[in-house]
Amino acid sequence: MTTLSAEVSVPAGDAGEQLPQPGVPGRVTIGITCFNAADTIHRALESAFLQDWPDLEVVVADDCSSDGSAAVVDRLIRDRPHARLVRHAVNAGPGATRNTILAAATGEFVAFFDDDDLSLPGRVRMQVRRIVEYEQAHGVRQLACFASGRRRYPNGYELPLPAIGSRPQVPSGPPVADYLLFNRREPGVFYGAGTPTCALMARRSTFAALGGFDPTFRRVEDADFAVRLALAGGHFIGCEDELFTQYATVAPDKTPGVNVAAELQLIEKHATYLRSRGRYRYARQWFKLRHLHFSGQRWRFLGALMLFLVQFPIAGTRHVLLSAPSRRAHEKQMDSQRAAGTRKAT
Repeated sequence: MTTLSAEVSVPAGDAGEQLPQPGVPGRVTIGITCFNAADTIHRALESAFLQDWPDLEVVVADDCSSDGSAAVVDRLIRDRPHARLVRHAVNAGPGATRNTILAAATGEFVAFFDDDDLSLPGRVRMQVRRIVEYEQAHGVRQLACFASGRRRYPNGYELPLPAIGSRPQVPSGPPVADYLLFNRREPGVFYGAGTPTCALMARRSTFAALGGFDPTFRRVEDADFAVRLALAGGHFIGCEDELFTQYATVAPDKTPGVNVAAELQLIEKHATYLRSRGRYRYARQWFKLRHLHFSGQRWRFLGALMLFLVQFPIAGTRHVLLSAPSRRAHEKQMDSQRAAGTRKAT
């Protein structure tokens, strides 16, 4: 067990900025970002230790937690020489913390686990196999592999999270950026549940080629990484088997306000590309519309929706018709589970 306590310099997440290359072929680094997760970090660590991959290391980066998370990790990795804890002296955010993991990793592959999620023992093995088989079949090296899973809500409702690229046709290149930035979907392409980092594995050389994650993002750093990978011609593949459970939690850094600020930051970062696609204003308006919905501002949402459809009658209507039914079905399931829980409690 190794514990490091220091401020760690991290790359800025811009293409061309290089991280050190991996030194151990075949090794997989499981990276776990940790922030105030003293009550849940054991779940992520135990599922990491149970992976059935022969050459494995576990790197936990604690982002200056205030609840004793680092002490919990220290205890859990004691007597495990393949596990390390790196501590931030100041809170740096998820993008910077992922870069800390990449800087400490020695694996040829890096998989990210969230600090409150549970991964099945075969997750690492199946993602490595998917990457290697796809590379051999298609001659592609710039790719990211995502695991399918489920999201479990506090009320007991579970939402399937099928991995992007886990069914034909595999998405690749700039069309994936279009999907992430303004929800344009190519016919026949499987986008699944998007590009969450908690399901991600890639070669460390892939992270290095893109300069890692952008540390200025407090949310959606995963979407930014995926946009940059897409614009670099990357492929997005997935494992169809459900390999992890994501536990939905509420936290100060997950509010609608924090999220929309990060989403608008994403739009501004990629404004040049969006303007080249004629979708800059569209993307900004869409994310603001989502914010009004998720923050419960019903009347402002309805007014903004009408304006959005007037400004973008064809693309906007198509977008709403594509998104609204699944969103409404999800919310109905959440409401029914919540009501069932209330009846059971009484």
